[in-house]
Amino acid sequence: MQIIFEYHDVQASESLEKLTREKLEKLGEKFEMVIRGDVFFKVENTTSDETGKICNIRLSLPGPRLFAEASHDNFPDSISESISDLERQLRKRKDKMKTF
Repeated sequence: MQIIFEYHDVQASESLEKLTREKLEKLGEKFEMVIRGDVFFKVENTTSDETGKICNIRLSLPGPRLFAEASHDNFPDSISESISDLERQLRKRKDKMKTF
């Protein structure tokens, strides 16, 4: 699976990329239909201390693309939530594909 990273108002980080790559590769092993992942990190000014570090992940695979977004006070939590949302969506897609 090809993984592309983009940063908006955030300095590029090898540790964030490594963490995200590990989680996405595990997802790619479970669901071979995933072709590519686009990961976006951005910071948003919010009044809450619990949000603001946003991780968007878009997966390309046969059919419509899948997308997940999460905002927490740190990027690792945002990454984890986005990955778990995508895993749920991938399971649903795989179940639909089995019924055809």
